[in-house]
Amino acid sequence: MKEYLTLIRSGNCLMAGIAAVIGVFIAYNIVAVNFHGTVSDIAFFPATDTMKVFLVVYLITGAGNAINDYYDVGIDRINKPERPIPSGQIGVTKALHFSILLFVSGTGLAMSINPICGAIALFNSLLLIYYASKLKKMALVGNLAVGYLTGSTFLFGGAVFYNYGGILGVSVLFLLATLATMAREIVKDIEDLEGDSKEGASTLPIILGAKKAAYIASFIGIVAVLSSPVPYLQSFMSIRYLFIVALADILFFFAVYEIIYRENPVRSSKMFKMAMGFALISFIAGT
Repeated sequence: MKEYLTLIRSGNCLMAGIAAVIGVFIAYNIVAVNFHGTVSDIAFFPATDTMKVFLVVYLITGAGNAINDYYDVGIDRINKPERPIPSGQIGVTKALHFSILLFVSGTGLAMSINPICGAIALFNSLLLIYYASKLKKMALVGNLAVGYLTGSTFLFGGAVFYNYGGILGVSVLFLLATLATMAREIVKDIEDLEGDSKEGASTLPIILGAKKAAYIASFIGIVAVLSSPVPYLQSFMSIRYLFIVALADILFFFAVYEIIYRENPVRSSKMFKMAMGFALISFIAGT
């Protein structure tokens, strides 16, 4: 069981599920404000659907991570030989079947929430499969796909209230998460440059060089930082959000410093991940 949790990167799945639940809470509060009343004026908080949202995002994120390892077994033998498939803990075929099971289970559960949630889950599932098989090796497009997929956890939470404009309400958070993730993904491509080159990938660092790719990642990260006050300015978030997201912004700047001035993609990637964790906490505190 432990090897399967490692395969799906259970920690990442947990963070994605929590982000989607935060999206539900944020959309719920925004919808209530837009209707100029209390939350009870709209509906009781959908606790059951919220639990479903968490499970759907957890399952589909896990499926995406598993299918990614399935297609990346050659690269992982170089970059990450300790992963479950290249280390022999899980067979290639078993990993594929397990991924399909998670995709089907997650999409089916999403359909039971509402048609929009089902459509997002189905689209994301197909995109995850296409990303793992094709897009991952394409410069910038693959990074954009991962950025969208990460940000879409907020969209999925907002889709619970699609009849009341819930998706529009969380759109800024979606854009911030997309930008931050894109920046980190480019840095990760720099980190994986050797293995990707041997596999014939066409990532941004391979095409433009590590330095230029680092500048692009830094630019995207700084745009995310400069945009971070927007949810507060729109009155979607409280002052608590502003204080905590400032810590995330500081970590983003450290991540930029590590990749530009120290040329350390490993540490930069870790700093980006820490910054995204604080950003998630700021979303929780700000609702």
